[in-house]
Amino acid sequence: MSQDGADINLEMSLGYLLKEASSALREAMEEVLRPLGMSVTHYSCLELLAQRPGLSNSELARGAFVTRQTMNVLLQALEQDGYVTRPARAPVGKVLPARLTPRGRRSLEKASTAVRPVEVRMLAGRTETEQSAAFRILRSMVRSLRDGNDGT
Repeated sequence: MSQDGADINLEMSLGYLLKEASSALREAMEEVLRPLGMSVTHYSCLELLAQRPGLSNSELARGAFVTRQTMNVLLQALEQDGYVTRPARAPVGKVLPARLTPRGRRSLEKASTAVRPVEVRMLAGRTETEQSAAFRILRSMVRSLRDGNDGT
């Protein structure tokens, strides 16, 4: 029993179910990315840079849901391995904008090909209408939490 006397039924907790779905998705993605020598965070970083070239370490960390320190270590490794490039000096302030190299783009293509079936599997058996509703509902939940909207 919780301190306020209310029992939490994990089977009926939306937050718990979302976390369980997130964990299952991450495990499935890690499984297909591992043979490519990639983690989900590595893949997320490459995908973010493909869609928004020039992101900073902080922006990439937020987008990949990791700390700035974790992203900095990853970016240094990706730069060393030739997947991304960053200027030696910050063009403005302290920000070193990162960009994918051709090698990084090729690696991302392989990873995207591996990850796509995971997403297809996750949505299997859902109609197009159900899939659209799921996207709409999840986006609305994220907006509500980020905006501080209490739903009233």
